[in-house]
Amino acid sequence: MYFCLGKEKNKMSILVGKEFCKVDPAGRFKFPSALKKLLTPVIEQGFVIRESIFDECLELYPRKEFEAEIETKIAKLNPYNRNDRLLIRKLSEGNPVELDANDRLLIPAEQKKAKHIEKEIVLISKINIIEIWDVETYRRVNEESPVDFAELAAQRLGRIEEDTPGLNA
Repeated sequence: MYFCLGKEKNKMSILVGKEFCKVDPAGRFKFPSALKKLLTPVIEQGFVIRESIFDECLELYPRKEFEAEIETKIAKLNPYNRNDRLLIRKLSEGNPVELDANDRLLIPAEQKKAKHIEKEIVLISKINIIEIWDVETYRRVNEESPVDFAELAAQRLGRIEEDTPGLNA
């Protein structure tokens, strides 16, 4: 189930949620209705899907969000620098995708293969984009993760006091 925080016209809201979806043999999945409702202002513009460079997932951007990232980050890199060119190329490797008449989204075959997407996926919100994970990969990554999320939250988001009731229960 998804919900959003804040709302601006023609701009994606901050999304919060997680949804499991079946993928058909052609690589299509039914876009969750709750998510579609939240993204109504951006659906007309379409999406861009690209491979994450950090995780074993795909990233689904509303087209405007993808364009903003290109304009604000990638465009500042130096195209005459070899490493910058490689980064520009990798981060720009997105495929435009749109919902079809049956509210399905097609995962391009090359990206589906690269991230080992099989029969079921999980959509995970990541502020203004959606991660698309193969369910088994997502479970494996989370099970193998040595991260103590409570400790990480305390370090990165603030200090959790030992004597605060309910926090250590």
